Amino acid sequence: MSLNPGSARPPAGSTNSKPLVAEGDINNTAARQQWREQINDAGSQQLLDDDAGVFLHQSMSSPCMNSLSGADGIYLTDGAGNRTMDFHGNNVHQLGHGHPNVIKAIEQQMQALPFSPRRFTNQTAVDCAKKIIDICPDELTRLLFAPGGTSAVGMALKLARLVTGNAKVISLWDGFHGASLDAIAVGGEAGFRQGLGPLMAGVERIPPSCRYRGPFVREDGDDLHYADYLEYVIEKEGGVGAFIAETVRNTDVQVPSKAYWQRIREICDKHGVMLIIDEIPNGMGRSGHWFTFEEFGICPDILCIGKGLGGGIMPLAAMITREQYNIAGNVSLGHYTHEKSPVSCAAALATIETIEQQQLLSKVKDDEQWMRQRLAEMQERYPIIGDVRGIGLLWGIELVLDRDSKEKASAEAERVMYQCMKNGVSFKVSAGNVLQLSPPLIIERTQLAEAIDIVEQAIASVCPPQQQTLTL
Repeated sequence: MSLNPGSARPPAGSTNSKPLVAEGDINNTAARQQWREQINDAGSQQLLDDDAGVFLHQSMSSPCMNSLSGADGIYLTDGAGNRTMDFHGNNVHQLGHGHPNVIKAIEQQMQALPFSPRRFTNQTAVDCAKKIIDICPDELTRLLFAPGGTSAVGMALKLARLVTGNAKVISLWDGFHGASLDAIAVGGEAGFRQGLGPLMAGVERIPPSCRYRGPFVREDGDDLHYADYLEYVIEKEGGVGAFIAETVRNTDVQVPSKAYWQRIREICDKHGVMLIIDEIPNGMGRSGHWFTFEEFGICPDILCIGKGLGGGIMPLAAMITREQYNIAGNVSLGHYTHEKSPVSCAAALATIETIEQQQLLSKVKDDEQWMRQRLAEMQERYPIIGDVRGIGLLWGIELVLDRDSKEKASAEAERVMYQCMKNGVSFKVSAGNVLQLSPPLIIERTQLAEAIDIVEQAIASVCPPQQQTLTL
């Protein structure tokens, strides 16, 4: 039976409300439509129409920005042949796109053993697991693979229940941990939950450590009160089994203090709450460490990694935990079809080995210092830049209409993004006004400087001339 689309009613619980501005740039604005109309390539326009006609539409994914015909190194190539530096990459592009070491490993593995049913093991999967454990802190010795980060988070939530006997979870407002029902239940972005009805019970959210804007910001920059809020909720709520968070919030790049995370670790230990750290977007070297939590001198009870683990080609994620939590022998925490994919594991092994061989962790720390200085100089020149924050090769530039009121310059941020896209740099806008910059770790300094020049030129073009002089 087929329905007439023109007469069909929206399903119960659906919503046609305006998308909420949070995780990424919005795809249905007038600026997006203008961008689409200026694409001067018939083939790309047709492909965009075909995409819109066959895929379900969803926030932040449709309508698409453009079509792609290639991706190599730090560049994306669109249907018209234009090359753009990728400072977005869905956080999978630590090694850029199509790294030859990863491709070679995948091709060799496909010839040797392309698939391994769950009932069997294989050398590549075991080697990959050992290598991941090797780059983790000594406390983390056991893991399970999953086909994606969302699934790794789901396994972590299950394990925390089994270990503690407590089902309640505390997470952060504005946090993101995946798009499945369990992941959005502990996520803090309303855009993923609106219209979906009841989700997993027993989730409480607390404010993230935001040191620039919000009702809890202190002039001295201290953020320990955000950690103390966690203890308050644990004690009031009772029955809490886990606290889940990104070490550094990836979307609008919120970077807590080291003292904050050490207090969080103390609170979790004191109350028997498992600390689940989501390193899915920021792990695998983006911070200049294998994992971002290392910057803050802590170790989680459960670690979730993914995205860049598969070298930007193969989907692979993992949940890693401590030896004493190997207690679920009679429970299927994951049991995914591609749980020990030899091809995905070959890609992950090649990724880790390449990061080691090219000494990318130390390179990223050097890049961090360069970025910090360059963006600070830009902040001095342009009053529209209210705040700059970042770590490694993850940076956020927050645009505001007024530095005192901190009113968001959302329209201006969108104009900057499209101007940069036109001039050869792709990134996303988070929280409506934060330019989120995540270049590949392999990017050369000259390329990095070229990209930031393009960003600065775009900011200058949207900042009114009378605002160009700042009195400090």
